Amino acid sequence: MPVPAPLTGVVPPVCTPLTPEREVDVESLHRLLDHLTAAGVHGLFVLGSTSEAAYLTDAQRGLVVAETVRHVAGRLPVLAGAIDMTTPRVLEHVAAVTAAGADAVVVTAPFYARTHPAEIARHYRAVAAASPVPVLAYDIPVAVHTKLPADLVLDLAADGVLAGLKDSSGDLAAFREVVTGARTRAGLTGFTVLTGSELIVDAALALGAHGAVPGLANVDPHGYVRLDRLCRAGDTERARTEQERLCALFGLVHAGDPARMGPGSSAIGAFKAALHLRGVIACPATAEPQVPLSEDEVRRVGKCLSAAGLL
Repeated sequence: MPVPAPLTGVVPPVCTPLTPEREVDVESLHRLLDHLTAAGVHGLFVLGSTSEAAYLTDAQRGLVVAETVRHVAGRLPVLAGAIDMTTPRVLEHVAAVTAAGADAVVVTAPFYARTHPAEIARHYRAVAAASPVPVLAYDIPVAVHTKLPADLVLDLAADGVLAGLKDSSGDLAAFREVVTGARTRAGLTGFTVLTGSELIVDAALALGAHGAVPGLANVDPHGYVRLDRLCRAGDTERARTEQERLCALFGLVHAGDPARMGPGSSAIGAFKAALHLRGVIACPATAEPQVPLSEDEVRRVGKCLSAAGLL
């Protein structure tokens, strides 16, 4: 379906369920999509960091997009990551995901080599020129080692290159600059600004963000939809209480022992363990070479779910 301008509300970055053999588990993906849509989310983002897009083959990426589009059947807009190191490779992904039915593409700056803002601008202009659907910038410096400058994002938006921004930088001051610019600069009333942080959704919405893309919404989509509604209703006290409950639940991402795994293995492993414990997906496997959670670590995830009222 067409992506609203701006896109508002909760847009979960959908986990990619895998079989024990590390193939895409289509049946579990369908159940996860039903779990999210039943909670009242406002869109779906596949092939982002939470989707383990960097670990999937091109064929697996294509399957995820095609099955998501087919299963959702126009009920929600589907945003798809077109993420790779260079512009030509990103253009190939844009062609693939839009052919599979994605309603918008979400694109990082080029990475591997550090890039100048002028090169980032050339990248996004080339992608927008080739894309048949809106292009959102994805600001995630922890993964691509480049922070998107707020003025660059706003200039590209003013030129019609970018339709929105998903900000996972954690830089609230820069995020505020984009939100303010989108509100005050002529011609940007339809520009979407989304926070990728699970922990500051209430603060981001108070600043004027249009919505959130929280990975934890896979586990508790009802909580984030409730938080969004409370914020929009101006019920700040109940919104703060809900945000604090979600912050406590987010502690499950630290279940993995940092002595034997990285934070990505711990976080994605915890999300999938939680979805498995809740009966949404059949297997909590993560893509290689991520380290799986131990039985004790999964029990920690279960305790977080119980404390949040989800088990």
